[in-house]
Amino acid sequence: MKIILKQYVPNLGEEGDVCDVAAGYGRNYLIPKDLALSYTKQNIAIIESKRDAIEKRKDEKRKSAQGLKERLESETIEITMPAGETGKLFGSVTSATVMEALEKNGIEIERKRIEIPGATIKNVGNHEIRIKLYENETATVTLSVISQNKPKVKAEPVKSPAPEEKVKQTEEPAAEAQKETEEKSEAEDETTEAEESEPEKTEES
Repeated sequence: MKIILKQYVPNLGEEGDVCDVAAGYGRNYLIPKDLALSYTKQNIAIIESKRDAIEKRKDEKRKSAQGLKERLESETIEITMPAGETGKLFGSVTSATVMEALEKNGIEIERKRIEIPGATIKNVGNHEIRIKLYENETATVTLSVISQNKPKVKAEPVKSPAPEEKVKQTEEPAAEAQKETEEKSEAEDETTEAEESEPEKTEES
């Protein structure tokens, strides 16, 4: 059946577009949800009377989509996830994860507009994803997935002293010990000389 869209419907069209859809989809979903009108002369006339306003809104959306595309492609979206030492994530990055990350940056994108190769991302690193904007406008965005685990600090190896330092360190204690021995010997010699130079005491009669 033919219907006339009243607003943007993903994978179908924009406001004012005439589309062919399955009868059940049109009657049971699009029309009851006020997303479309049945294709009748009366409804065609209603849409045509609004054509200028509809085209103006579309032009504004095109300009907005172009500006958003430039912003998205100039930035790198960062997402931090728990991961193992090999870089494999404990979990995965989905379109919902990306949507939340975009919202934190003040960008509102419907989850169904975000396309991730393979549907999910399961490893840290840089990945390219696609975001559908308006009509055929699509942004290719760089997504950086970072491990939230803190890197382990490796212990610094203890450096052995160079051969010259070893010799120096060994010589210093020996030199000090020899010096102490010499000083002790000199002190003993001085004591002996002093004793020999004293006059012998005579007994009083």
